[in-house]
Parts: sequence; C-alpha cells; structure tokens
Amino acid sequence: MPGMSRKAVTALAASASIALLATACTGQSSSGSNDDASKDQTINFWHAWSAPSEVKAVKSLVAGFEKAHPNIHVNIVGNMTDDKINQALRAGGDKAPDVVSSFTTNNVGKFCSSGAFVDLNPFFKKAGIDPETTFPKAMNEYTQFDGNRCTVPLLGDAYGLYYNKTAFKKAGITSPPKTWSAFEKDAKKLTIAKGDSYAQLGFMPNYHGWESTTEHYFGQFSPTYFDSSGKSNIAKDPAFTAGFTLQKKLVDELGGYRKLETYRSKLGDEWGPKHPFHTGQVAMQLDGEWRLGMAKEAKPDFEIGVAPLPVPDDQADQYGKGYITGTIAGIASTSKKQNAAWELVKYMTTNTDAVVGFANDIHNVPSTLAALKSPKLTYDPRFKTFLDIASNPNSTTTPASINGGTYLVTIQQFGYDYESGKAKDLKAGLESTAKQIDTDIAQAK
Repeated sequence: MPGMSRKAVTALAASASIALLATACTGQSSSGSNDDASKDQTINFWHAWSAPSEVKAVKSLVAGFEKAHPNIHVNIVGNMTDDKINQALRAGGDKAPDVVSSFTTNNVGKFCSSGAFVDLNPFFKKAGIDPETTFPKAMNEYTQFDGNRCTVPLLGDAYGLYYNKTAFKKAGITSPPKTWSAFEKDAKKLTIAKGDSYAQLGFMPNYHGWESTTEHYFGQFSPTYFDSSGKSNIAKDPAFTAGFTLQKKLVDELGGYRKLETYRSKLGDEWGPKHPFHTGQVAMQLDGEWRLGMAKEAKPDFEIGVAPLPVPDDQADQYGKGYITGTIAGIASTSKKQNAAWELVKYMTTNTDAVVGFANDIHNVPSTLAALKSPKLTYDPRFKTFLDIASNPNSTTTPASINGGTYLVTIQQFGYDYESGKAKDLKAGLESTAKQIDTDIAQAK
C-alpha cells in the first residue's frame, strides 16, 4: 500500500499538468554512456517514496543490488518531487541524480521528448532483454513516447472494484457485477435513502468521488485517445460517448449531481480511516490495489470483496481487464555514469526476485510478467484480482503525450461540466474538447 504521499503526488501532478523536467535538458549527454560499469564507482538514485516502510523497502532493494554489484555504490535520496529533481538536473554536479524514479506517469511524453532521460532501447538491446515480453502490455505502453523508451516500469497500480459483501447479501446480490448494466442495477439496489440524503449509497459516481476520474472509468471501454496522426480521437471513438453517458446516467439515477455532491461533502477523507467505503456509507468503490490494505487497517464491520471493474455489455468477454498506471524509472541524460546507472535500473525493474521482493514490501503490483507469476509473492488472496488485471492483455492505460497529462485534465474538466449539467450537448462538448487538446499539443510542439 503506497503512502498518502504517493497517490496525492500522482493526483496533483495529473490535475495540475505540471511541466516538470520538460526543460531539464535539451539533448542527451554525449559522454554519459562511456563509463565502465565494472569499475568502482558511486551513483545517485533519487526516488519519491516517503512513508517509513517504503523508504525501508527502497533501501532493501538497493542493498540487494549492491550485493550483486559490489563495485557500484548507491547514494539514495528519498521524498523527491519532480520539481526538486528538475532543479537538480539543471544544476548538475556530482550530487545530481543518475537514476530517477517518479510517480508521474503522465509526464513520460515530456521526459522523452525533452531529452531529460536517455532512451533505454539501446541498453535493453545490448542486455538482450525484450521489453515487449518482459513487461505487461499497458506498462510497456506508458513508459515510452514516439518510439523513445526513456522510462521503465518500477511496480504498478491496477484499478478494480471494492464491494461491501455484507451489504450485497442484505440486498440479495450474490456476486459482483460484471457489466455496467448489472452495476447500474446493483448501485440502485444498494442505495438506501435517509430523508433527503442516504443511509447507504450504492456507489459515488461523481468525478470528484476519490478515484472515479474519467481515465479510470474510460479504461474499461478500451478507448483510443489519439488517432494515427496524433490528433485527439475523443469525438470520434464511441468509447468516450459511452463512458460519459454511463457516468451521467449513474449520477442522475442515484439522486442527481447536487444531492450526491452534498452527501460527498460530508464524507471522510480518501486517505484516512473514515473513507466512506471503510465506514459503510458507500457500498461499492472504484479504487487501486492499495485500498485493500487501508480498508483492512480501518477494521470495518463488514467483509471486503474485491473484483475487476465492470465492462460494457458488448465487451462482456473482456471482463477482468482494468486501468493500469504506476511508478517509472529512468536515467538522467546529464549522468556521466549511464552504464552503471543502467545496471541499477536493470536490476530494480527486470530482476524477478528484486521486483517480487519490492512488491511484497510496499504492497504494489509487480511490473514484470515473470514477477506477476512468481510463487514468492506474498499477498492477501483478494490481492490476486489486481495481479490478474495487471497481466490481462486487454487492460488499458492512457498514452503519453508531449505535454504530459494536459489532455487528461481537459477531458476531466469537460466531465465536471457534463455531470453537473453545465454542458448539455455531449457531441458538441466532445468536439470542442478535442479541438482544445489538439491546440494545446500543437502549442507544446
């Protein structure tokens, strides 16, 4: 389970569409990969984890590397935001990072196109490692941009459905819904009114409902965000129309935007023990794998169920897929020790035992296909749902863009307008949103 810092940083980065690292470097160091990785040397590894258990896990991971590579010593610097990393790369010098890990998957397009991180394709080729067969499909996709693989997955996050088994039993529901139409019926059946509010809400559909963002919903529809020419596809791909329509229908049927927002405003914090799923105020929750540990720690008075999120009725055969994101790692193009840095990156991200050990320690999803199947993984049986989602070839992610997550923020903003009734014409709204995305990308270039 990641600490609050991890998910909060990720959400903040996505919503603010920060340009961090984009201008850190304009080209790759010409001498950076000429170092001898067999010689005694020290490299700097900067990461963003901050919770004590996570910091301890990173140290354990690096200790395993140093044992396997006694000539390479690693200075670890934790709790590093992209902003701090950006400043260090600009400043350069011996204390600047050689290896960087970031929670901001949405910034991969910036990292690659700006030259802040080196292209790892030549390193993979030299090592005889095929990323296509090493990493799950979605993770393989979100770590590259325009053929430049400037990052690599370092554990992942998978999104699924948490449900209150006790509430399900009381409502006469025998299994978690597999399609959105079944989900819609269950959400209504699980909703219990209390005056002009709720004693129990089946599901909080609003986009501000913690993890119920547009990209997490739409991942179940397998959308294509950009066409082959790089133009926004949201007005043309029916997946987006279907996703927006489903969410708006849920909002309207479960009480309407204002009533739901009033209820939501009185609910507990996403990162605290009073999260409304923990307290039974919400019977179903769209969330990531870390929620299982948090929910168990809160000691709810009901049994927690975990399942994949539903799929559209016409994609019922793809039930089991989900939305995938995660932590990324890369090598700074300013590094003068890129071969030694690669040895660390290769160990942390492709050594099966290392990946499994790190995943066990911080309760995230392993990021290689081999690690996902390892008998050394230790987890609550319910956690297997997320392992299966991560290894499912139909699982989806959001593609890298030259201006990072700006296009996702633009789509989300339209979502807020549409769910609240401010925007009434879905077709026109999608068309204007697509134009805005194309304009922003053109300006970024």
